[in-house]
Amino acid sequence: MRPARIVAFSGNVRRPSRTRALVEAVAAELGRRRPIDLKVYDLAEIGTGLGATSRQALPLPIAHMIEAIEGSDGLIVGSPVHNGSYSGLFKHVIDFLDPAALAGKPVALTATGGGPRHALMVEHSLRPLFGFFTAHVAPTAVYAGEAEIENGIVTDERVAERVAAAASELGHLLDVAEAARRAAGGRAVAGL
Repeated sequence: MRPARIVAFSGNVRRPSRTRALVEAVAAELGRRRPIDLKVYDLAEIGTGLGATSRQALPLPIAHMIEAIEGSDGLIVGSPVHNGSYSGLFKHVIDFLDPAALAGKPVALTATGGGPRHALMVEHSLRPLFGFFTAHVAPTAVYAGEAEIENGIVTDERVAERVAAAASELGHLLDVAEAARRAAGGRAVAGL
């Protein structure tokens, strides 16, 4: 069996980035549990070319990232909280995705914010967004505030437990998707 192609996407434009650290923590935990082929993207790398309003006008690095997201077996996404929701540039990237490419795709959700009052953004903004695409979203989402990630490392025990749970659930969703593909004779299966 080939390693699962996983794309981790952080919707943050700064470095260092707690959001990137969080998506990488989920990816690292998933990688401890199973072989993965991981690609990590963030807006700090590709954000300057996002002024395009059509997919055809995207610069090649961004177009390749969109193709990688659509062609992945699973996603780990994260956004910093801006005004109670995901960042506008994060959503702009998501708007370029073909909805059919996300149908049935396993996804783990993460977010970072300034404190506890931002924690529900994952449930109130990110989960409905990926629900629209009919992605298969892991039940456990991961949120970390400013004090829970230090120097790019998850330092809070409760957040680390959620990282492990999200990675485990994403692994299970990947197994289910792979079994469905095999049962369908290798054809892509949109709605498990």
